[in-house]
Amino acid sequence: MSAERVVLVTGGNRGIGRAIAERFVADGYRVAVTARSGVGPEGTLTVRADVTDAASLDAAYNEIEQTLGPVEIVVANAGITRDTLLLRMTEDDFDDVVATNLGGTFRVVKRAAKGLLRAKWGRVILISSVVGLYGSAGQINYASSKSALVGFARSLTRELGSRGITTNVVAPGFIETDMTAELPAQTQDEYKRSIPAGRFATPGEVAGVVAWLASDEAAYISGAVIPVDGGLGMGH
Repeated sequence: MSAERVVLVTGGNRGIGRAIAERFVADGYRVAVTARSGVGPEGTLTVRADVTDAASLDAAYNEIEQTLGPVEIVVANAGITRDTLLLRMTEDDFDDVVATNLGGTFRVVKRAAKGLLRAKWGRVILISSVVGLYGSAGQINYASSKSALVGFARSLTRELGSRGITTNVVAPGFIETDMTAELPAQTQDEYKRSIPAGRFATPGEVAGVVAWLASDEAAYISGAVIPVDGGLGMGH
């Protein structure tokens, strides 16, 4: 069945999004990724889109629908950070992060929703962060945008849950990416001491959870927040 399913991963050209796209390709899905620059992994269709611009998303969806078919699995992953303490945070720092991380999810999911309702089947998977419910100094904008995805997913579950459509949140902790690799070794060690698992996750470990939520095995799970954080959040 998976080979017939069309997946869209926003921000699928790097990091966690790229790993998610690679996993869906490996599992035999037809995969499209949005990217503002760069390209997705081999075997994917890359479409240009800015998640803060509804018109660019509409054009991207049109291209995906014409090339691969209607999108049935949406992975809202695109996000940005503008880290700074509250007293130094500008209105633009706050508004831009919320517009991308929360507003972008709204635009991406809204454009997909009619097709999911027509199909009477769908998977909406929102990539949040352990920071969304755990909190993080210097990330009031990012944490707010990521915790808001929980309310989004649970409200959408109540709207679409009877139509064969599930909506869930995946909350990664520290992941081995280019960003964490640039941290000083001492800082990395400090972070790892706070994680019961004692290590960072690989992007593939996040991708595996996303792929499972998209499968038929997870058909009765909706409105859930699934942490992939080595125990860091502990239910937060």
